[in-house]
Amino acid sequence: MDRFLIIRLSSLGDIIHTLPAFAALRRNFPQAVIRWAVEEKGKEILDLVPGIDEVVIIDKKNWLGSVGRIRGRDQVALDFQGLFKSALLAFLSRSRRRIGFSRKNLKEPGASLFYTENPDPVAEEEGHVIGKNLRLLERLGIKEEKYDFPFQIPDDVIRSLELKLAGIGRREDRRLVVYNLGAAWETKRWFPEKWVEAIGKSELSGAWPLLLWGNEGEKHLAEDVGSKTGVAVAPFLTIGEVIALIRSASLLVSGDTFALQVACALDVPVVAVFGPTNPMRNGPFRPRDRVVFNKLDCNPCYKKTCATLECLQTITPDEVAAAVREQWMNHG
Repeated sequence: MDRFLIIRLSSLGDIIHTLPAFAALRRNFPQAVIRWAVEEKGKEILDLVPGIDEVVIIDKKNWLGSVGRIRGRDQVALDFQGLFKSALLAFLSRSRRRIGFSRKNLKEPGASLFYTENPDPVAEEEGHVIGKNLRLLERLGIKEEKYDFPFQIPDDVIRSLELKLAGIGRREDRRLVVYNLGAAWETKRWFPEKWVEAIGKSELSGAWPLLLWGNEGEKHLAEDVGSKTGVAVAPFLTIGEVIALIRSASLLVSGDTFALQVACALDVPVVAVFGPTNPMRNGPFRPRDRVVFNKLDCNPCYKKTCATLECLQTITPDEVAAAVREQWMNHG
């Protein structure tokens, strides 16, 4: 029997971007055993994905202690992370074949020492990262271009979300628009005062707007914007509930972060605000979606800190509000 080990430990958005590769692998090897090595937080996503035979939790603080759970000499390891740590995990798994990206496409080129094979290099500035992930399967004879995201949200998660939204006055007669204000990197976070102005200028008829947050810092940001706009702030939501929320939305407005990747996966219209990252590589992949991105000499730089944040400073509330109004009218 064919056995595969997928290694994509984090981050949440990157796990979403790896799902089409998993889906293609499952379609082409319907009887295979497919395991996925992931850090604890990512398990909440994978629990919503049918067809994974085992989700193996890798302890972030003691990842070498998790090696015993992923070993199997008769398996093929596919490293979609491209880091020294993930490649070493593939090696220590004792997999007979260890497939990873070309050295030129690795964040940490030394990772290539632990692979037995890799595809031809691709130009990082061309094409979406989902396509890059699918290319990794070519070593298995799989050539796929389909972006398939096999989510299955349990009824109890949907009911829990509905109860939480009812508690903050959800208007069922109005379409939901979600503004996601946070992001893991400082350089991906647009500014509170610009969010306030953009929301005020959007003027969406028939909308029930909601401010989404993911941690305590983002919660304070949402509460600040909410107090100045009158927009409701979401309660605490699990990852599953966030996915269910976005699936029920008519529009998501967000920076380059997990919520955006979920909306794109679920075919929810988006307005994406991009600064230091490349929207062609990490952003929406459907022609109808809108990206607000001002190309400068310094971006995309993929830096997590910046003294000026010029790429975000140049994005105006008028630009974002115009894109939001257009999406709302076109996909009502």
